Amino acid sequence: MKLLRTIRLDPSDTFVFDKAAEPGEWAVPGAFAFAHLDPGTLEGKPRAAFRSGFLGIESLGWSTLVQIVEAKEADRLAAVDLLARRLVEHFGAPDPGLARAAAEEEIAFAASLCDHPNGMLAAVARKYEEGSIRETFRTLTPGIGQRPLKAYAFLEVAGEEEPEDQVDLVRIARGESA
Repeated sequence: MKLLRTIRLDPSDTFVFDKAAEPGEWAVPGAFAFAHLDPGTLEGKPRAAFRSGFLGIESLGWSTLVQIVEAKEADRLAAVDLLARRLVEHFGAPDPGLARAAAEEEIAFAASLCDHPNGMLAAVARKYEEGSIRETFRTLTPGIGQRPLKAYAFLEVAGEEEPEDQVDLVRIARGESA
């Protein structure tokens, strides 16, 4: 089985998001974190997390990219257990049983995104339209042969169209609205 792990190719997540996930955490898309918010009113770093973040379940921090990795059943169970606790502690799940069912579903959804080779990177683009959150997932594959890769020196994008929005990292780092 395969799951998603956070990855940090450069330090940008540490200033793009209020809280950056630590590299190597199990991750889920995490759109549920925005269920109680009006995405249209988000600005700055929370908006960046909404638009392009995967949720690291250990830290509840955000990661722009995740990596598809092999996992054991014990890893999956540990991720489900941790996410269920986080859903109760931080997201107001009414009881542990319901939280566990929701965590199982979220981890299963994350695993469903892993139908790609180990090591492949994935990104998410999220938007709010017609009263619901829409997510588009893309895989990022090396496209420059055997040369060493720099953080942003690759990329062949496989998936849906490019997101329409552009992120101004400098303005976000200064705390200004995008």
